[in-house]
Formats: sequence, C-alpha cells, structure tokens
Amino acid sequence: MTADPRVPLIPQTPEGLSRRARYFVEVHGLRVPSRDLKLFREAWLRQGIPDAEIDRAIAFQERWGGLALPPAPEYEGGPRVLEADAPEGSAANGWRFPAGGCRVSMAHGFMIGPGGEFGIDADHWTPLHASTEGWVEALALASHAGYWAKSITKIKGSAVEDLNLDGFEPVPEVQGLADTWWRGKDSLIAIYRGEASGFSAPHCLRAHIYGGLDAWGLAGT
Repeated sequence: MTADPRVPLIPQTPEGLSRRARYFVEVHGLRVPSRDLKLFREAWLRQGIPDAEIDRAIAFQERWGGLALPPAPEYEGGPRVLEADAPEGSAANGWRFPAGGCRVSMAHGFMIGPGGEFGIDADHWTPLHASTEGWVEALALASHAGYWAKSITKIKGSAVEDLNLDGFEPVPEVQGLADTWWRGKDSLIAIYRGEASGFSAPHCLRAHIYGGLDAWGLAGT
C-alpha cells in the first residue's frame, strides 16, 4: 500500500495521556493509513448495527485508527495496528467492535467493549483496561520500566496469587481491570489476568516484576 502523504508518520498523540505515554507514542509509535469507516455506515445499518454503535467505531477510528505501537509484553504483543471494524453483538448482550488485528495467530481477538473497555474476546469477553488510553498507558509503562529496571522477574500460574502487594499502590493511569500495575518503593509489578480469566485457565496468570527502580524509574513523569 502506498503511504497517504496526508497521514503524518509521526503520530499526533491523542489528548488525555500522561507525559510518559505521550513520549512513548511520539517516539516509538507510527501512524499508517487507515480506513474511513464513515463510508461503511449505510452497509452496516442494513446489517442491523445500531447507529450509535457505528458512531462509537468511527470515533475510535478517528482517534486511534492507524496507530502502530511496539509489542506488548503479553498477549503475543497485542494488536499490530489499532483499527476498528464492524461492531458485533446485540442489545441483550452488548456491542463490541474490533480494536485491531493480532500480530500472530491467537485464540482470542482484541475488542472495544460497550463502555469503551479495551479487552480480549476469548471463551468469553474479558476487559483488560477501562479504556484504550489505559492500554496505551500500560504499554508505555512497560517500556519505561523495562528500560530502567535493574532486574525483571517473570512469574506465572499460582505463583502470581502468592505475590505480596503490601505497601504497593495501584497505578491509576492504566485504568486496570483484568490487568493491573502496582507501584512499590523501588519496584513496579504488572499482573496480567486476561487470558486466565478469558479462558478460565489459572495457569495462564502472568506477572512481571521490575526491580531496582529509582524515583524516575518508578514514575517517568
């Protein structure tokens, strides 16, 4: 595909992100051409998709569509490019729409939920973060912590449940639901519960512990 000269390769950072996340998007992100979903409205309406749900997908596309970010530490890296598509669901069960294609073949897809949650559609819908902003903040924090940490320890399964979080506080900007970040006096802990919850598979629990962080390493803002 030939690049659209009207699309800046260095992405403009969406409003509402922390300084750390803005830096991450501007330095490590790339904006590629994306589809104009307004062209699909009439076809989607004929398929029975509510107008309000089409509006949500279009709004996502205008804010995030075409944004390519470095891989996430889990979920085989997350979406290759943030990109909305036709909403799926019903009034009874709620509507979701795709958030972008997987980097590798996966047993789940990435979706945006009825309330704007960013999550995975596995055996059942599992919101990871309360918004796409939360997902991007988590990516930025993982990149930052991974660079500045003196040690990185990865644990899985039941060992995650044994983590002692006394003295740790949740990192609010990631808007954690199934996935959460915790800040201690010299370390950060990321806990990934999405696949364990989405597939009812406790052995899929994962946690990354970033140790030896100073004040800058703990916050990066």
